[in-house]
Amino acid sequence: MPKLDPNVQHHPVVIKQVEKRASDVQLKVADAITTFAGSMMFVYLHAAIFGVWVGTGLFGADKFPFNFLTMAVSLEAIFLSTFVMIGQNRQAAFQQAKADHDYSEEEQLLKENTDLTKAIHELTKEVHARLVGSQAPAGGD
Repeated sequence: MPKLDPNVQHHPVVIKQVEKRASDVQLKVADAITTFAGSMMFVYLHAAIFGVWVGTGLFGADKFPFNFLTMAVSLEAIFLSTFVMIGQNRQAAFQQAKADHDYSEEEQLLKENTDLTKAIHELTKEVHARLVGSQAPAGGD
């Protein structure tokens, strides 16, 4: 995860998530790998390696090293898909934590608004009683 800008107010869940990821070596490694694997540098590097591999045959004993190339690319895809799933799990956990936090904040605000509405209602009744007093309602009811 990127470092947070101290000049910007961040959601508490975001701050907690960044602190958690910064304190865990395995998560830092996974973040570094997924950051690199999701970059254009990764694409360029692989295009160069595969071009040299196929063009020169340097990385295989065969004249056409496509079998070994297929195996190597398949193994890499297995590991990269694992990192994609790690990222998806991390994002899902983050979204759940944020949703839980938002829900508790909204519930607290709802309670505060309800209490304020009740207080305003009581004050309104008190003001009405002082202004109108015990006068009978107009219209003879």
